[in-house]
Amino acid sequence: MEQSTLSYEITGHTRLICLLGSPVAHSKSPLMHNESFRRLGLDFCYLAFETPEAALEKTVEGLKLLNCRGFNLTMPCKNKMAALCDHLSPAAQICGAVNTVVNDGGVLTGHTTDGVGFLRSLKEAGQKFTGKKMVLLGTGGAGTAILVQSALDGLGEIAVFSRMSGPHAGRAVQITESLKARTSCQISLHDYASGELRRQIASADFLVNATNIGMAPEMDRCLIPDASWLSPKLFVADIIYNPAETKLLQMAKSVGCQTINGLPMLLYQGAEAFHLWTGQEMPVAAVKEKYFS
Repeated sequence: MEQSTLSYEITGHTRLICLLGSPVAHSKSPLMHNESFRRLGLDFCYLAFETPEAALEKTVEGLKLLNCRGFNLTMPCKNKMAALCDHLSPAAQICGAVNTVVNDGGVLTGHTTDGVGFLRSLKEAGQKFTGKKMVLLGTGGAGTAILVQSALDGLGEIAVFSRMSGPHAGRAVQITESLKARTSCQISLHDYASGELRRQIASADFLVNATNIGMAPEMDRCLIPDASWLSPKLFVADIIYNPAETKLLQMAKSVGCQTINGLPMLLYQGAEAFHLWTGQEMPVAAVKEKYFS
């Protein structure tokens, strides 16, 4: 009998790990984590709880009292959770946002695993990024995590594009200045309206869409007007995974670019969280085959 078909029982010793945010019903996280617990024989159970931001503090206090091992955060809870943690990882501290919490006897340590997951997806695609240049579109939660981890892990240059009159503008400036002080990465911040985007893409190794532009149901939208802005040497990533191939990725493939969508990032950010909670490696090949193929 294959190990993946074996059942495991919830006992009086089973510890809870969960997902908090709104909405959460669509999440693949319970599938990937519970499959991993089964395969490795770990006595944990992962559940998703609909949690509006206003209820987050009370929910976290309840989870501490229940000795929950840890939890994930999705929107709209990532930023508020950072203020509720006792300790923050370096990346989470710079981001001011948390997507993974580890509970050690009531002491909460917050991490952000999105950036780690994204960079692992590049490595798995055969890409070396040390010293390379990235053009990053978007400074929301995922975009910020990618920016911070990329700078910390050795990218040489990052040209970041955002709406500088938008809600994330002030935070983007603050994070950029913090990274300049902490790393040797050359980071520049641009408004989409600056006219700089095409010029920056021309000298880039990676183009990353970390916005929701191109996501269902607005699948005909793209921040790049046409494929002439792209060249075959460019590696193009889109953190969107519904649709599996956005308009941006379609254009990139049409000129011969290597591409990835957001599914590998989703898998590997979960794998990093799994390791933080359990100290073991998620069986990513099995999880990928079952839920991400």
